[in-house]
Amino acid sequence: MADPRAVGDRVAPFLDLVSAPFTLPGSRILVFREGDALTIRLAEYERDLDDCVLVRTLRVLDGDGRATPVSSVRPDRIGFGGVTLTFDGPSAVSVGGDGAWTVEVELPSGDAPLLLSSADGAVRIAADGISRDGVHHDALATTARVWDDWLARTPQVRDDLADMTAFCWWVLGANIVSLPGRGARAVVPSKIGYVGLWQWDAYFIASGLRHGGPDLAREQLELAFGFPGADGQLPDVVHDEGILASSDDLPPADRENLRRAGSAIADPSAPIPLTKPPLAAWALRRLEGYVDDPAFFDTAWAVVARSQDWWFARSDLDGDGMPEYGHPYSSGLDDSPVFDAELPVASPDLAAYLILQDDLLAARARAVGDADAASRHAERAARTLSLLESMWDESAGYFRSYGAGSPIDAETAVSLLPLLTGRLPGTYVAGILAALDDPARFATTWTVPTVARREASYSDERMWRGPVWVNVNALLAEGLAVSGHAERARALVEETLRLVMHGGGPHEYYNPSTGAKAPRATTAFGWSAALFVDLAVQVSG
Repeated sequence: MADPRAVGDRVAPFLDLVSAPFTLPGSRILVFREGDALTIRLAEYERDLDDCVLVRTLRVLDGDGRATPVSSVRPDRIGFGGVTLTFDGPSAVSVGGDGAWTVEVELPSGDAPLLLSSADGAVRIAADGISRDGVHHDALATTARVWDDWLARTPQVRDDLADMTAFCWWVLGANIVSLPGRGARAVVPSKIGYVGLWQWDAYFIASGLRHGGPDLAREQLELAFGFPGADGQLPDVVHDEGILASSDDLPPADRENLRRAGSAIADPSAPIPLTKPPLAAWALRRLEGYVDDPAFFDTAWAVVARSQDWWFARSDLDGDGMPEYGHPYSSGLDDSPVFDAELPVASPDLAAYLILQDDLLAARARAVGDADAASRHAERAARTLSLLESMWDESAGYFRSYGAGSPIDAETAVSLLPLLTGRLPGTYVAGILAALDDPARFATTWTVPTVARREASYSDERMWRGPVWVNVNALLAEGLAVSGHAERARALVEETLRLVMHGGGPHEYYNPSTGAKAPRATTAFGWSAALFVDLAVQVSG
């Protein structure tokens, strides 16, 4: 176990109350810096933080009525000299301290600010109102215990990676929420903007959590696997109010804008299934050796097998044996140029994930003595591999995507991900390595961009149109390793770790020219934090 106070010392410099708000595992409350004051908001599914303001501004005034600036921020408290703000359980914050002080609170109502004096004791602020019934000392002690328990689990890594690993582990704890009615904890992509359990995110987050919180990692997969459709489809999102598994489940404002239109194959007025790429077996395999519960694995592998069957039975929309993405959301790459084409899109990354998943399902079936299932999965993987190889465009030098059956003129990171199968003939591996080494394609200052630089659609900063994503790099590094290029894989891992440190934290995505956070990228991002931890442990062994 790590020393939680020492880990807290490493985390504290990152807690700027802007990119990293003050929060508590399990709480929806977020405290940000707002000029010379603080603002308190609530994290809710599909609601903008500006629509969830609990306290518009909070200032601490000294005995002479002067505003006291924030003097320190630690995981368990914000300091204003002798006054501190901490949590009083997950649903409230408490302000208290020594000497004479006043808390000035402006509420969203626009009424005159409230002035709350130290003479009446600690100030407790919750969604249901402000009171003076809190015991500030007890609140401080309880909040410290919560964070100490979490930070004590921080994985041990190399010295040069320890500060960022500590912060990334804090991010994972900070992003824990309770889902009402689910009886479980979700580690959300970010309390700042993504409050729910997205299937794909859960897989990457579980991969990092396994090193210090394997039970919580398991909980993420149980949630992701807990709501399959009758046909085996796994939902895109599990959230407070239910699940998002089709275009009819989208928020009303998005429903028509994000519905598929103009497809030559399917009725554009019909609901479209929404899911995420089939990396379920990849994630489940990574918990083996960390979670000791054979019954859990038996149940989970059965869910994965049904989900895999769904892709071939329900998402092979043109009946050629190769499943397609029927909606950009199901790819996880919503704004990729491959979706500028007509839908549905047959993409080499989806083929690679399906091959890998069938290979893992075959291995699992062999391990439990189910020869028929092993043969079925192995044969389907071989067929999909053959179809994937037919997507190689020799003249272009990459695996091409197809929209409604027509080739798409966009070279993106999906053309690199077939490495993940570990089964590509050498000529294709060589072609991918050439693309990675070409400055006109993927050899940017900070690699790997998600679109080749030579493409007209390339952008340093637009989501999925060029910026570097940690999850793509992690998958590519694994693909390099299983394709016989361990040294290149290690180099990509090290560069990805440097990128996160250079960029100042686990952001959603990064500018490939500068290595900085792209302007619209979310901060304190769950899978970037989890995969930094996972990769840091990997290179520290």
